[in-house]
Amino acid sequence: MKPIIIVACCLFALFALAGPASAAEVSQGRCIQYDRTQGVITIEEFDTQFSAQDPYGRPTGVQAAFDVSKAVVGITPEPGDILRLAYNVLDDRKEALRVMNVSKQDLRKK
Repeated sequence: MKPIIIVACCLFALFALAGPASAAEVSQGRCIQYDRTQGVITIEEFDTQFSAQDPYGRPTGVQAAFDVSKAVVGITPEPGDILRLAYNVLDDRKEALRVMNVSKQDLRKK
């Protein structure tokens, strides 16, 4: 009987600790604008239909703005660069956690 109680307590503790953790969302697309003073990056989002013509996905026409004031930014983005952003949605804004410049740091070319 005691082993069942111990296992139940361990499972409860595991789910209680893992429950609040949530994964960030990810978006990828072409940089339209990077406003360093405001801490905002605007991208045209890409879909996940990868091909030889579109190795990063196809443009969707949807523009999204991300608050990058607290984000870890790799190689400085410039308009036209392909970016991947990990972010959380807070209220109505997207707060970036990390910004990777995929076109200038393409791991597939190594």
